[in-house]
Amino acid sequence: MYVWIWRHLPGPLLARLLQALLLLLAVAGVLLFVVFPWVEPQLPWNQVTVGGG
Repeated sequence: MYVWIWRHLPGPLLARLLQALLLLLAVAGVLLFVVFPWVEPQLPWNQVTVGGG
């Protein structure tokens, strides 16, 4: 999969590296700001109480 993406990025090596970095940051941003907040309330261990007594 990564080879396919790398082969389809246009430009010389430096441009490909920058584009790959931007793609990585975009995926991380979507996961951090969209996917994880949507999934978090559905996790079974989100209401944990430590201590108590």
